[in-house]
Amino acid sequence: MNEQSPGAGWHVDRRCTNCDAARQLAPGLIAEVDGRSAVVRRPRTEAEEQALRAAAFACHTRSVRHDGHVPARELDPFPLRLTEHVHLCGHNSPRTAGANSYLLRRPAGNLLMVDTPRFSSALAAKYAALGPVTDVLLTHRDHAAHGRAYADRFGARLWIHRGDLAAAPDADRVIRGTEPVEVADGVSAHPLPGHTEGSVLYLADGRYCFSGDSFYWSRSDRDLAVAESVTWYSVTELAASLARTAPRVRFEWLLPGHGDRRHLPAEEFARRLHALAGRTAELRPRPVDFTALRW
Repeated sequence: MNEQSPGAGWHVDRRCTNCDAARQLAPGLIAEVDGRSAVVRRPRTEAEEQALRAAAFACHTRSVRHDGHVPARELDPFPLRLTEHVHLCGHNSPRTAGANSYLLRRPAGNLLMVDTPRFSSALAAKYAALGPVTDVLLTHRDHAAHGRAYADRFGARLWIHRGDLAAAPDADRVIRGTEPVEVADGVSAHPLPGHTEGSVLYLADGRYCFSGDSFYWSRSDRDLAVAESVTWYSVTELAASLARTAPRVRFEWLLPGHGDRRHLPAEEFARRLHALAGRTAELRPRPVDFTALRW
């Protein structure tokens, strides 16, 4: 790509899988074009340059490039602070379909990792520099690839639901059934079978909801949405899970594995989650189709 192109040296190569992570980090600079991400205009400020660099270091295929290269390692912004208590890990993994993962700080100073970025000792050291990571919480089997490696590196406990235990058979803590379970002070696991049999959302402090792939904020719908076209286990079970869980949870931040993050008043999320449960109950099983996703 030359200097006359929209991205002024920035581009997305053909390996892009349309996972949406880059568009979340660089909105207005990266957009969906013909079924994949593309740089649609050049950055005008240093903040926009930083957004593109974040997209480059998050991209699981390393497809976001500047003059043909991934930016220099010293420009890596991750872990990236989202709120007072939550950091985005970045460095999304091809073994988790490019899913986002997070670090949650607790009052005692320790951290919980929710789902996993790609693994390397250097990345683990960067995350551990924020504080001791005591637990690695897996939302479901699709995001479990590096759970054991990170748990062992941190000396942390690895959590997963029994329904997805085959993805982490050596987990230290196994969540069972459909009732909420306390996993740490102020943090509870809410089993949500649907996307997979063992899908779980984690709720922290009545503020943060780590929803895995159970639901997300859709930019196209401007509302909560489920990825019905890639609900592996049962959309009927997902509807039942949402109906059971909606009255039990309150949160202000939605932090999914795929799809947009969102900050809204708790009352607004409660209303929208109740409505999502109703809409999901009207869905019927359909063949898996990645191209049908609407971010």
